[in-house]
Amino acid sequence: MKILPPIAALLVLALLSVAARAQNDQQDPAVHGRALAEKFCAPCHAVGRTGKSPHEGAPPFRSFGDKFDLDDFPRRLIGGISSSHPDMPVFKFSPQDARDLRDYLRTIRE
Repeated sequence: MKILPPIAALLVLALLSVAARAQNDQQDPAVHGRALAEKFCAPCHAVGRTGKSPHEGAPPFRSFGDKFDLDDFPRRLIGGISSSHPDMPVFKFSPQDARDLRDYLRTIRE
């Protein structure tokens, strides 16, 4: 019975650590931006540092900074980004989501 309290204390500490890590991830704009990219964009675009885009012709996100100014990208997302490509849906992001996605794009630039 003397071993149970230390095990319980370790379990509580482990759970608190996991909860704190999850909270920090939610507060990190780039982590949130990555989640948005994976949810909305990954079906067509390569959203990581490597890899080929699943949809032919969809540029990988890591090259976006070469094609346009990333500082201007949130404005485009908030206004409703679209493309002349018929498969590209129109997306509108909140100002914070747009900035978070931009922050993520900066972390994966080539």
